[in-house]
Amino acid sequence: MRSPTFARTFGPALLLAMTFGSGAIAQTTTTGTPAAPDAKSSQQSGGQESVTRPNTDKASPQGMPAGAHTNAKLEPGANSFTEGEVRSRLEKAGFTNPQNLKKDNEGIWRGTATHGGKPVSVGFDFKGSVAAQ
Repeated sequence: MRSPTFARTFGPALLLAMTFGSGAIAQTTTTGTPAAPDAKSSQQSGGQESVTRPNTDKASPQGMPAGAHTNAKLEPGANSFTEGEVRSRLEKAGFTNPQNLKKDNEGIWRGTATHGGKPVSVGFDFKGSVAAQ
């Protein structure tokens, strides 16, 4: 038989151990099927498709920089690009001397630049797409 001193000394510690020790057991339960019966792994489905910006590194066959298209549809939206960033992206896309760059009420940067020795109107949307008209 144990002494009353043992119960007073170790009783609270045992109570705490039983209380906190049992919580871990409750957290390890498994319920249901982990995936739908017709689900495919990411390897089978090809994974999540990535979102890419236009490639502005090379010229297209029409002579305009890739990503700069005649009559391209620029998407309106909250545009966080600064004028300096827009200027740099336009130059990277093959335009020179970008001027009069102003953001319109749809969030699209518009201005003029030179391409192939000719002045063109340019636009730049919130996604980084470049368009020339």
